Amino acid sequence: MKPSERFYELAMPVWETYFTHPFVAGIGDGTLDPDKFRYYMIQDHKYLMQYAKVFAIGVLKSVDEADMRTFSGLISATLDTENAVHQAYLAELGVTRTMIDETPMALNNTSYTDYMIAQATKGGLPEIAVAVLACSWSYKVIGDYLETVPGYHDHPFYARWIDMYTSEGYRAANDDMIALVDRFCAGLPEEHLLRLDKVLLDCSYYEYQFWDMAYSMGTSYTPTFS
Repeated sequence: MKPSERFYELAMPVWETYFTHPFVAGIGDGTLDPDKFRYYMIQDHKYLMQYAKVFAIGVLKSVDEADMRTFSGLISATLDTENAVHQAYLAELGVTRTMIDETPMALNNTSYTDYMIAQATKGGLPEIAVAVLACSWSYKVIGDYLETVPGYHDHPFYARWIDMYTSEGYRAANDDMIALVDRFCAGLPEEHLLRLDKVLLDCSYYEYQFWDMAYSMGTSYTPTFS
């Protein structure tokens, strides 16, 4: 079994719980309050800025040029390509740079991104790859699920979000991330893999709490999982 197959089997029961979360479900049927989506997009922008720092640690910890270039490319993809999509939504929602700067980073968002950066800092390339896997892969899983919701294209504002995470470009980028995990985690002893299991599950729980944070617009921080 490849490491990615192990991680998928471990995390999928958590990722499947996202489907019925009111924020995710509201995107699928078009009923999500636009104010909640606006708050989510602002927080996700702030998240991406921290997410890119995890890849920056990958550049620092790489021992060969190829890996340095890989992580450098992931930084560019996060700051330029994915962020460009967010900027288009933010502009459509009337969100200015000042509004982004003046909106505090939510407690869950800070905790989640600090956790990823901490794992990347104290670990190595396997920890870096696994720490970002929950976000990358679960969004693909969510997109695949929401694509099956009947009539989702009747709500074009949210349909664009679904189409983004079911696009060939996103799927290819996620496949590249999975391949990176398999390359860095191949041959690791079981003791190390168990530690990586925990990192993946922790980040998967944080992802669920991110949806909670977005739906409550930062007013509730009650953990969903113990």
